[in-house]
Amino acid sequence: MFAVLLSKEMDPFYQNVSSFPTVFFTFFLILTLLFWLVAVLGLVDIDAFDIPGTDLEIGDGNTSTPDAVAGVILKLGLNGVPLSVVISLVSLIGWFISYNTVHFFSYLIPSAGLARFLVGLPVLLGALYLSVLATGFLIRPLRPLFKKMQRHTEKMVLGQTAVVRTSRVDPGFGEAIFDDGGAGLILKVRASEGQQFGKGDRVVLIEYLKDANAYRVVSEEEFNG
Repeated sequence: MFAVLLSKEMDPFYQNVSSFPTVFFTFFLILTLLFWLVAVLGLVDIDAFDIPGTDLEIGDGNTSTPDAVAGVILKLGLNGVPLSVVISLVSLIGWFISYNTVHFFSYLIPSAGLARFLVGLPVLLGALYLSVLATGFLIRPLRPLFKKMQRHTEKMVLGQTAVVRTSRVDPGFGEAIFDDGGAGLILKVRASEGQQFGKGDRVVLIEYLKDANAYRVVSEEEFNG
């Protein structure tokens, strides 16, 4: 398998993914893959990129927000799911469209220089536009599921014990695993000011923080005492 990846037959593929315009999506695709790897290891929150104000429902009459980025996300219908999921889908779909466009129409695209940039720029913008539309379509049925799951989880976990999975939990960072009888739920958690917990500590979820989409926690000893 690795021999195939290093063979000369793969040279056109590597040239395509590392040259404009596909390299734009290749860069973000690699970043998202690294992000998910680090997230699995518990070093960052899965929704670390989320922007306040983007959890509103489209058409609820309250989509205005002072944050320009949040406003754009709402208008494009990319809200309601973790922003990391949106970026991953846009990167993957954009990469697929850009790569295949360049692959099948390579005879129309100059090999290098300013001419390639001028021809590749419309391909980049077109792939980005189509990938955003496709992502908005794909996450539409997921939005109510995320919202329903969040409400159900909030009712189920308050007052329950979870185990810290990240290297730390402080007022601005942290995740914990709640044993729901299945694979377990990974929840964003926050400690109160002046408190900090480490990986493996047992904490109790006492309050849902809507703005942060997280749960305030205290130590199991403090809750029981």
